[in-house]
Amino acid sequence: MDLKKTNAPVNTMTYDRNQIDEPTENIYEAISIISRRAEQINTEIKKELIDKLEEFATYNDSLEEIFENKEQIEVSKFYEKLPKPHALAVQEWLTDKIYFRNTEEDNQ
Repeated sequence: MDLKKTNAPVNTMTYDRNQIDEPTENIYEAISIISRRAEQINTEIKKELIDKLEEFATYNDSLEEIFENKEQIEVSKFYEKLPKPHALAVQEWLTDKIYFRNTEEDNQ
């Protein structure tokens, strides 16, 4: 996922309920799908952030010396400015980028 190219809002927005529940015709099912996708996005972002921060990590045995690592600070600031995972998930939902299926209907 390319986080720089996303057009999800950074601030809180109000969405039309009818747009959210249109694909499933059930608002609770739609919110459940969006929340699961938000959890996936959050896990991806967290893993990516930890990997990038470890590139710049300096390991010290001494507790007395603490250094500010400018690269780590810049990476952290970039990730703080990103839209939240739920905003990314809602944006994906509204643009039909989330695949979902109802397993109960598949079994019947």
